[in-house]
Amino acid sequence: MRRKLNRTAARVALLVTAAMVAVFAVPSAAMAEANYYADCELERVICAYGTQVGLPQGECMTTSAAYGKTQVCVDYDGDHVYVRDGDADGHGAAAIVYSDNGVAHRWCANNKGYGTWVHCNFDWVEEGDHAVAGGYIVQYYVEQMTQLWWWSGK
Repeated sequence: MRRKLNRTAARVALLVTAAMVAVFAVPSAAMAEANYYADCELERVICAYGTQVGLPQGECMTTSAAYGKTQVCVDYDGDHVYVRDGDADGHGAAAIVYSDNGVAHRWCANNKGYGTWVHCNFDWVEEGDHAVAGGYIVQYYVEQMTQLWWWSGK
């Protein structure tokens, strides 16, 4: 009888452990959202994972190797941002568009891997100054970004 209770207790413990692993292994709805960097929690920030595309459009620039050889393109007609992961370093490439009107920061992240292009469709106020930076996200509180160019009124 005692042996049977020990087996039953062991099975219950195993089931509880498996249930706990399942609960913690499955991402919550909040984790599935584009909340990959600390800035994404801020009210005046929009963060998006880009949709994989073939080729970009617009004005483009590439960062140095120190910033992951990330390529960023901005198509001013429609407020589109394209990001290419240029380094197989395990970090996701990203771009940020700064604006002094409306939403202050728009992050577009490439989580598709090395050599891929992604596209984010934003909507920003054309008036005022804007800047774009490119690089990569190291972890939730750490990024390596460099300013690429700025524009006004497009």
